[in-house]
This record gives sequence, C-alpha cells and structure tokens, in this order.
Amino acid sequence: MSSVTQDIPRIDQNLAEQLDAIEDAYELIDELLKLFGDRVAIGTSGQLTGCVLIDLAARRGQPFRVFVIDTLRLHPETYEFWDRLEEHYGFKLERFKPDDEKLDRMLNQHGEFLFFDSKFKQEHCCNVRKVEPNQRAMQTLDVWITGLRRDQSAERGETPRVTIGQEGVRDILKVCPLVDWDEERVRDYISEHDVPYNPLFDVSLHGAHYKSLGCVICTTPVMPHESPRAGRWRWFNAVEEGKKECGLHI
Repeated sequence: MSSVTQDIPRIDQNLAEQLDAIEDAYELIDELLKLFGDRVAIGTSGQLTGCVLIDLAARRGQPFRVFVIDTLRLHPETYEFWDRLEEHYGFKLERFKPDDEKLDRMLNQHGEFLFFDSKFKQEHCCNVRKVEPNQRAMQTLDVWITGLRRDQSAERGETPRVTIGQEGVRDILKVCPLVDWDEERVRDYISEHDVPYNPLFDVSLHGAHYKSLGCVICTTPVMPHESPRAGRWRWFNAVEEGKKECGLHI
C-alpha cells in the first residue's frame, strides 16, 4: 500500500460524470490513482477481467492496492494463483476473510452445505463469506475498481462505468473500467501482454469451460451455449431464471 498523503477530491455527481467520460481503461485507472492514491483499490476474485485491471495498473510503475475476498472455500488453484500474482507484480494482496464468530454460528445453525437448501440460505452463506468481508474492505477505500462487464449476464447488461454508492455515512465510487469489453478482448489482452491468470480457465471438461470462478462447490464449468454465469449455483438454474449474484454487486 502506498503511504503517499494527498488531498482527496470530493465525491459528487460532477466528478462521477467526468470520470465516466474517460472510456480508455488505462487512462481511467491512471486518473483514479492520481486523484485518490491509496484510497483506491482493485477488488478481484481472480476472474480474467481482474487480471487485466491489475496489469493495467501495474503499467503505471507505481504502488497500487489490490484486495481479494478469501471465502475459505476457494479452489486450490485460486490460492496458488494469488501467490503467483504477488510474485509476478511484486505486491501483497490484501486478503479479507469471514468473521470467525459469524462463520461458526452459521455453520452450527445451518450446516456446512446450507447453500443447497434454499436460495435464501445460499445468499446468507455468500453474505457471511463474501459480502461482509467486502464491506470491511470498503471501509478503507474511497474508490472500488471492479471487473464487472456488461456481457457477463443479462442482469449486468446495463452496468454503468462509474456509480456513486454509500459506505456508512460517506460516498464511495464504484468504477468498472472494462465494462464495455467482451471476453475476446479480455483474452486477447492477456495473451498479448503475457498476463498471469488462473489455470482453471484453461480446463476443458467434455466441452465445458470455466467462465466465472467462485467457491469450489458453487462454481462449475459452462457449455458453449450457456451464459458465463450459468455455472454459479447451478442447482438454482431452473427456478431462478438466471439470477446469479452473490450480493457484492446488488
């Protein structure tokens, strides 16, 4: 984390509109880091888009922050990939984990595999393991850079580049620099710049591939005809008509 002290600009609609007008992803990230310094962080779960964001930020040649949410249920390959990221870019990931007491209470009340029981319990599990740790990360930020893209699902089709949200009593910017990129462009960037990425994205199981990664059980590969997030909580596909969010981006 950078230790540079600077005056932080006021977050308001005028600033959001100015930033929203910066369509080039590198220029947008560069401007955010110039304005907000170490009050900016990239949040990623290791998706391909997050890898591109990290590489773009690294090209500035200056310190920047990256945080991850360790649900304690991720693929072994994901933890190994995080170590590779740190070695490759020379930074230390900020790792946020579930609160021990809340996690123990949830498991004692509902069991380890509660997410199979109902959509409500799945969302409760995501809240304890992902949303609350993410909220703790937000308390250290004024700007959250995330890898949402409009092509990831129908629900994300109208995702704005820059929005103003609230963290407690203060405003915070949520910025999606790659919101209008498609998967082909993301993969082309990774290939062109030799960006490290999670090897699970190269796995092929009877023609199915990982398009989105989360916890071990709650993430499965998808077939070519399926949406990128169809592999999330697959057992709810029929009844939920594609609602595939854990709560971080609602």
